[in-house]
Amino acid sequence: MSLYIQDEAALALMSFLLGAVLMVSYDLLRLFRLLVPHGSLWTGLEDIFYWIYCAVMTFSLLFWENSGVVRGYVIGCVLLSMTAYDRIVSRNVFVLLKKTGRWIKMKIIHIRARREVRNYEAEPKQKK
Repeated sequence: MSLYIQDEAALALMSFLLGAVLMVSYDLLRLFRLLVPHGSLWTGLEDIFYWIYCAVMTFSLLFWENSGVVRGYVIGCVLLSMTAYDRIVSRNVFVLLKKTGRWIKMKIIHIRARREVRNYEAEPKQKK
């Protein structure tokens, strides 16, 4: 196989992996949204910044690995990988993330409740 074809195949593989990395970062963003509920304005701003991050990362891949030449198959591989990850992996991971988020919230509530009990027990008792 020629060196040119090997380079193009490596670029396609890197773009496929980039799509998966971008979706993992979106899953982390969704976990953040589970842990810290906020309104639609902030969610919209987070999404805008996420897509800017995706564009910068894809451009960086093209710039560093392909001298800035835009290749349609690179963008296609990134989108295909993101879609495949979302349909296959992310749905299952998100169920796990939701359970993890609920577990973390329950632990926080439990810690706060124990602290309240300790504070209540430490207060001096009033005599009647």
